[in-house]
Amino acid sequence: MSEFTPTIGIEVHVEVKSKSKLFSNSANTYGMATNTAVNVIDLGYPGTLPTINKEVIRQGVRACKVLNCDITRKMHFDRKNYFYPDNPKNYQITQNRTPIGRNGYVEIEVDGIKKKIEIEEMHIEEDTCKSAHRGSVSLLDFNRAGVPLIEIVTKPCISNSKEAMAYLTKLKELLFYANISDCKMEEGSMRCDSNVSISKDDTFGTKTEIKNISSIHNVGLAIEYEIKRQEEMLNNGEIIREETRRFDDKQGKTILMRVKETGNDYRYFIEPDIPYLELTDEFISNALNTLPLLPDELREKYSKVGLSSLQIEKLINNRSLNDYFLGLLSYKTNYVTAVNLLLSDISSYLNKHNKVITDTHLSYEKLVSVIEALETGDLSNKNVKDLIDSLMETDKTIEELKKEFNIENITDDNFIKDIITKVIENNVDSVNDYKSGHDRALKYLMGQVMKETKGAVNPKMASDMLIEALNK
Repeated sequence: MSEFTPTIGIEVHVEVKSKSKLFSNSANTYGMATNTAVNVIDLGYPGTLPTINKEVIRQGVRACKVLNCDITRKMHFDRKNYFYPDNPKNYQITQNRTPIGRNGYVEIEVDGIKKKIEIEEMHIEEDTCKSAHRGSVSLLDFNRAGVPLIEIVTKPCISNSKEAMAYLTKLKELLFYANISDCKMEEGSMRCDSNVSISKDDTFGTKTEIKNISSIHNVGLAIEYEIKRQEEMLNNGEIIREETRRFDDKQGKTILMRVKETGNDYRYFIEPDIPYLELTDEFISNALNTLPLLPDELREKYSKVGLSSLQIEKLINNRSLNDYFLGLLSYKTNYVTAVNLLLSDISSYLNKHNKVITDTHLSYEKLVSVIEALETGDLSNKNVKDLIDSLMETDKTIEELKKEFNIENITDDNFIKDIITKVIENNVDSVNDYKSGHDRALKYLMGQVMKETKGAVNPKMASDMLIEALNK
């Protein structure tokens, strides 16, 4: 066990969902041709004036709620002054002294232990444009300039890489389900910086900042590497400098970008072109009224209708299927069977055809009728696999599809019993193997039943009756 104690803080920037940018009416979008979602405000032309996007403030209020932050009722924006090629105005409009949210937390669970990761503050700011480096030339794409961001800053309360990854996973889940951000790290709509220091006592060590880590997995790797690097330095009598580093995922290590010899002096002052904002009770109430159910609320709700924890997690990890299932709860049916279908045959169809479930003809009524047919034995699981394309692509009823595909399952108890008796009499060795505890024998005997009935018997019914006959 290491003699050093790590202290970790994380800063996350998430792009906010809105039709337009924070201070202009340019489209807030991704994937458009370079420098097409821009106007003179984004380009920093002299004499242009910013106008606040009300939707972004609304999203900020919603973010405060889901992250348990105190909402700042009266706030202003500030100018953060610095010079860099991706910053055409030579200042960034942000919130320094009056962040929209303070004193929040996200609760995580690691190795069965729950912990609250405390949030220092959360503020709204504009993004810079995107740099692309081509050899000795740097190019700028202003499509990202002015895109609304929420920056979420934790207190230095994270103890290890597991906690950091659990925090980011939960944060991403919350913001995604609240429709605040799509949190696609691969597209840059969620970006993460980590501050790491180590110490032998209660005082903080010298921290290094690891910038723009590209995935949650890489956050864990970067933190572990940085802790090890700092331990080796201190054990060798070296002095740790305050640095900015980046994580190279190919080499699996952090790389020096620059040394922080002096503190940054951004010369903050109140943005003179934007008046103070004062949030009313009505504005806050309207913003929060549209919040959907969040993942932990969904977990509780789904547990009550009989879903397993594994089913619940798989469902929550697939937003479109989750939203569909949530609507199904207003119907009376077997929800466990419904989720099994959604996560198996239906998911396979959707993945194969690159569709989401709302692009199909699978109405709630049709899915309920499929479940009922499975429970009565009118359909088998194999039948559903055979019918899945027609179920998803047409409006035909189950009865119409059964006639079209000539499906007629045997549900006559006496007929099935006669078949089972015949199979048992003709396969004495397999029967003895089953009674000796060999599970494969049961599968073989069941296969013989299906063969005798040419697959026309309901498998569950036949399996239950076969086991009952074998155990006599």
